Amino acid sequence: MTSTSDDLATFIVVANRLPVDRVVNEDGSIDWTTSPGGLVTALEPVMQRKGGAWIGWHGAPDETVEPFHHEGYDIVPIPLSAQEVTEYYEGFSNASLWPLYHDCVVDPEFHREWWDSYRTVNTRFAEKVAKRAAKNATVWVQDYQLQLVPRMLREARPDLKIGFFLHIPFPPIELYQHIPWRGELVDGLLGADLIGFQTPGAAHNFARLAHHRDGVTGPDDSDDIATLSDGRVVKIKDFPISIDARGFHELASSPQVHQEAEEMRKELGNPSTIIFGVDRLDYTKGLRQRIRAIGELFDEGKLDQDDCVFLQLATPSRERVEEYKILRNDIDLLVGRINSASDTLARPRIAYRHTSVPRSTLAAMYQIADIMIVTPLRDGMNLVAKEYLACRDDDNSALILSEFAGAALELDEAYMVNPYDIDGMKATIMKAINDSPQARAQKMRAMREQVFAHTIDDWADSFLTELGE
Repeated sequence: MTSTSDDLATFIVVANRLPVDRVVNEDGSIDWTTSPGGLVTALEPVMQRKGGAWIGWHGAPDETVEPFHHEGYDIVPIPLSAQEVTEYYEGFSNASLWPLYHDCVVDPEFHREWWDSYRTVNTRFAEKVAKRAAKNATVWVQDYQLQLVPRMLREARPDLKIGFFLHIPFPPIELYQHIPWRGELVDGLLGADLIGFQTPGAAHNFARLAHHRDGVTGPDDSDDIATLSDGRVVKIKDFPISIDARGFHELASSPQVHQEAEEMRKELGNPSTIIFGVDRLDYTKGLRQRIRAIGELFDEGKLDQDDCVFLQLATPSRERVEEYKILRNDIDLLVGRINSASDTLARPRIAYRHTSVPRSTLAAMYQIADIMIVTPLRDGMNLVAKEYLACRDDDNSALILSEFAGAALELDEAYMVNPYDIDGMKATIMKAINDSPQARAQKMRAMREQVFAHTIDDWADSFLTELGE
């Protein structure tokens, strides 16, 4: 880690979290390693070329970390207090906005203290960006935690070129109107020159809201622009995000991953069919419905535990938030009930893992998955489906995909399900298992072609080109 000066940056990414993870060495010294996330993979080469800065929280409350240089660009940490983590992040971001943006799968909560903290933290981010941005710099703000930042930046630094991208769904106006501070949030986003969404539907939902704001003109059916009273035009467009398909494929094709996959299949008892699901342990992912469907198929004898195993990986998420605690208990009880009905102790019906795994282990799991089941109740995109397709060595496999995932618009050859329809999901699972190898291969080839043709680099390039960068 090297220190950084306060030099101004011509390209700045602003996100709730920084693209680095802290590593404490044996001697107590601290290093920072690049995070493995897809957003980092997409934007790091851009920042290295431009010598920019990434502004965000480093992940620990009540701690101030000095800026430093990392892999060709500057890291600028934003401090958050423990109270702000509770109110801004766990509260307004993840107990107010997150459930509402996901079709109110659970009831959102609205508290004035949370909103005040959200506004305070957004102000802190905007002030830091305004200080670090060079004249006429490009600033790319990421996701729902920072929706007030574009307007704040526009007022402080009208010279900046500002883009915003929302990684999660954007709800219809009928749901959005529940937010007491809906006007401030919409106005916050309209501070950007370009607002990006995962799907055309999300872009349309926001355009409807924008056109109802005072001082915004444009026909209600114009989804691509909003003209403000000062004459400034805001572009509104969908940019479906993707993955580093080539990188995932190379990882999954490595001898180490192939060996881990063989050992994993053997550990599961070498079943003829492995059904696999991987999700954050989040109530939007449809885990309750999926596990119920699988359990009923075992109970009815349509799935034979001598030949089939359902492997579910649930990575920990927001474990201090009450709804997530309830979900974890529900899933533990549901899996336990299904496995307790097993005829043998040798192999459970559901191999359930509540843990995080390295990317190489995840690639091995994709390798052994004959059937991949991705059934969120609502998702902005869902990159798991695309990762599975990139990691497969052969096409005699199947992807079961929720029609409520953004990825369904691109991967329309998948076996589609309505995750709320348990009987329909059961029928689709059996169809995917019993379909002919030729039919499954045709679907897989079409979807793999799509994933390799539209990569994470294309996503970043298309957004920045539209922004005029």
